[in-house]
Amino acid sequence: MRNHIQFIPIGIIHTPFTNPEGVPVQAQGGNGINGSIEVFEQYAAGLKDLNGFSHIMLMYHFHLSKGYTLEVTPFLDEEPRGLFATRAPNRPNPIGISVVRLIEIKGSKLLIEDVDMVDGTPLLDIKPYVPAFDVRENVRTGWLEGKGGLVCKTRADGRFKTN
Repeated sequence: MRNHIQFIPIGIIHTPFTNPEGVPVQAQGGNGINGSIEVFEQYAAGLKDLNGFSHIMLMYHFHLSKGYTLEVTPFLDEEPRGLFATRAPNRPNPIGISVVRLIEIKGSKLLIEDVDMVDGTPLLDIKPYVPAFDVRENVRTGWLEGKGGLVCKTRADGRFKTN
């Protein structure tokens, strides 16, 4: 049974990246790259107390994603992998998650750093990043074991075409 779920953006993410090619493949790879978030006025009151957090988790819509396959060759590998064992943007529900540094809040505008999304990305939600909640011990990273250092050098290369 399929249920229809509808999300309404709460804002727009602005970054220096005008198209997917060349975007860092993870927020860690976007270290030091600045962006901003324009939170729509009807949601601005929800920003109260967020300025006490150094990092926030952004949930957003991969709005340029078109279609998907259940096996993909991810950015940090050359072997086809199951879609759900990757962070590829083309998914049945094209939702992205990034942890970014919160620099400042000016009214309903958030200044952020470490961006890895395309300019104009619809923002679905914001949550505070809390290490006591979000960091786990004894973690296995599957096929990504030993490849974490590559994320800072890897940029999107067009393998997940949007058209």
